[in-house]
Amino acid sequence: MLSENIKTRRKSKGLSQEELAIKLNVVRQTISKWEQGLSVPDSDMLISLSEALETSVSTLLGETVIEPKADDLKAISEKLEVINLQLAQRKERRRKILHWLLLSLCAILITVSAALAVLNSPYLGWDYSDPETAVFGAAFHVFEWLFVRSAPVILLAAVVGICLTRKKK
Repeated sequence: MLSENIKTRRKSKGLSQEELAIKLNVVRQTISKWEQGLSVPDSDMLISLSEALETSVSTLLGETVIEPKADDLKAISEKLEVINLQLAQRKERRRKILHWLLLSLCAILITVSAALAVLNSPYLGWDYSDPETAVFGAAFHVFEWLFVRSAPVILLAAVVGICLTRKKK
């Protein structure tokens, strides 16, 4: 089988035994022995032979190589197209969710800031002699202190995020 395939492929390429031998750096008699089935090329030479004859080793060995049909390629192409569309939709959905979360965060920050401004730091006027008021007042003071220092940075980051996640045309 190998011998016939080598001979058939060599002839279909329009090569003589001598020309093929030169390409493979062997003598013409080696090619003749392969084609007569008196010897076989080793694995490295088989690879070189397949390259010289522009075919696969499987084809030379006589294995039937199933070429993908155009219909199979079309089906695979359609499946890939559907997957790409689904990935694009998922990415767009995530972008929208992130965009609205950032908008909500901005609204919450602005609302809390406005509430703190209207309340005018009421914890300063609380009676800290009452233990319940003292604990709540201290907790509120810590919240306000952290909020006043972190809110501008968070607000700025959220505004940048909103700009980056807005829909591009």
